[in-house]
Formats: sequence, structure tokens, C-alpha cells
Amino acid sequence: NGQYWQQELDYQIEVTLDDINHQLNGYLLLDYKNNSLDTLNFIYFHLWPNAFKNTETAFAKQKRAQGSLEFHYVLPSEIGYIDQMDFQVDGKEAFLIFDEEHPDIGKVLLNEPLLPGAEIRIESPFQVKIPNSVSRLGHVGQSYQITQWYPKPAVYDHKGWHPMPYLNQGEFYSEFGSFDVKISLPKNYVVGATGDLQDQSELDFLDEIAKKTTKIDSFGTELSFPESSKEFKTLHYKQNKVHDFAWFADKRFHVLKETFTLPSNGEEKTAWAMFTNQEAELWKKGAEYVKSAILFYSENLGAYPYKQATAVQSALSAGAGMEYPNITVIGISDTDYFLENVIVHEVGHNWFY
Repeated sequence: NGQYWQQELDYQIEVTLDDINHQLNGYLLLDYKNNSLDTLNFIYFHLWPNAFKNTETAFAKQKRAQGSLEFHYVLPSEIGYIDQMDFQVDGKEAFLIFDEEHPDIGKVLLNEPLLPGAEIRIESPFQVKIPNSVSRLGHVGQSYQITQWYPKPAVYDHKGWHPMPYLNQGEFYSEFGSFDVKISLPKNYVVGATGDLQDQSELDFLDEIAKKTTKIDSFGTELSFPESSKEFKTLHYKQNKVHDFAWFADKRFHVLKETFTLPSNGEEKTAWAMFTNQEAELWKKGAEYVKSAILFYSENLGAYPYKQATAVQSALSAGAGMEYPNITVIGISDTDYFLENVIVHEVGHNWFY
């Protein structure tokens, strides 16, 4: 009948970073609304960290096909995976079946059919072993790039299910919804993430670092990690109408911040830049680049609908930059021109993923 629909997913996730074992311990609570015209008996899930589980995954095969043996000779300590899942649907145990060919695709069997217009609550604990950085999800020492990290339903649209495996070349097709995420980690980490930070104390902490950063004349070349604080903090983020949630954590990050208003609607926005000493001189204008990008696209494409945009300089083994809602990760740039170019490009993906 030509009716258009999208499924709606509302996530609550709590996660703790273990920076000794490079691991995430998480809990997913997901309200899944079936806006389709079909009755569903199962839901496909992306279990993206399993792309890094062994050298026979679709990701590993693609890396080899592209002429890279970087992951082919991966050490057991460098692989990544997601496990310890135990799904419940509306409080009753539900079975998870792994795809025979792709360990990063699973299927949760529903105990009762999910009718058109109906909603269910899916929940599960999960644990992620964070791989060494070879693509998007990863870590380099205690610098963390936490992307494609939680159990995530595949898209169900008018063509059916889209349970594709994770690839290095190729990006996401995802359902939209809301995210309410709590991240616990040692106190001295600086975090950039999708969504709006809810904690005034952490906003104050970032403002302090930003003040210090603006006063630094020469950044130096020190890149070693300070010891992790014994105390933990829990950061709370919320965002609506996005299709993913990513976060980046590093104890070495400098911070720059620009607040500004959009001329078209007077809404206040914040641009953040977070970066290490590695290319700090180039990043002095990082927040300005984010701000000018938001202003440009807002004027030419439609107002930026979110409150903040962040660019982080971190390890990235897939291209020059990679966008997630509200946040983009940028690799090594070498020149001012290239850095500005990549930031403006990646921020633009908030309009077109």
C-alpha cells in the first residue's frame, strides 16, 4: 500500500571499562517497537565485536583481499569478541542462535510473535573484549575507540532483514531511536561521546581541561599514559533520533570548546575537540573547525538538530576519519588543510550518514 515505516529502538545501556584487561562489561535494555506491517518471530542482531574473533570472519577475509596481512597474523591477546550474552524478552529467556558463517550475526528467537504495532523489551548482559586497533572498534594501549560495540538489531525494512557482517570497507545501515547510556571508568579519563552529557560535575571537569588547554604554548611530544585513577566515575549521556552510539576515552586528551548559536533558529550549540600531543599544534583550531562546519551545513542543508558535536583525534585504522552521531574520530592528518578538510567532511555526515 506504499506506506513507509521504520522500526523504533530505545536503548538503555550501562557499561564499565576495564582498562587492565581491555574489556567492557555491559547491560543492554532495549525497547523494540515493530512499526512494520509484518509479524516478527525473531530479530537479527549485529554482534559486531565478533568480526575480530578470528582470521576467518568476513572482516578478516576482506582485509586479506585488500592486501593487508595486519589482522591475519593477529595474536590471541589482540583479537576482539562479544560474549556472556543471556537474552530475555519481556522477562522470559530467549534463545540466541549464531549464524553458521558469520560469528558477528545472531538471531534472537521470540517466545511469542511480535505483531505489527506492538513493542517488546529485550535485555541481556554482554562482555566485550576490545581488539587491538585494526579497524573502527579498538584500543591502542589505554586509548579506547568504542564503536560498533553493543548487541544491535539489524534493520528490518520493506525488503526484510539486513543482517550483513561487519566489513572494513562498507559502513552501517541502522535503525533510529533513542539512547540513554551510562559509562563507568577511572576518573581521570576524558571522554567524547554521542549524546548530551547529563553530569554537571563532568562538564565542569571538561571546562577545566579546556581552560588549561587554551593556555598551553607548546604541547611537547609526551605520549605515555598516566596511571589510571583508582576511583571510578559514571558518565550519563542521552540522545534522541540517532542510529548509533559511539564513545572515545583517553587519559591524555586535551580539550577545546566553542559555544555558539545558529543564526537560523537561535539555538545554542557546543563544538568540542579532544586530542593528544601527537598533532596538538594542528588541533588548536579543532573546535573552530567543528563550529564552522556546523554553521555551514546548518545554513545550507538545514539546522543541526543536536546540541553538541565533537571531533576526537584517536587511533583509526579505517580511512582518515569516521563519523558517528554527534561525534567523529579523526586519524593522523599531517597538515592544517587536511585536518580541517576531514573534520568538515565527517561532521557533514551528521546530515548524510
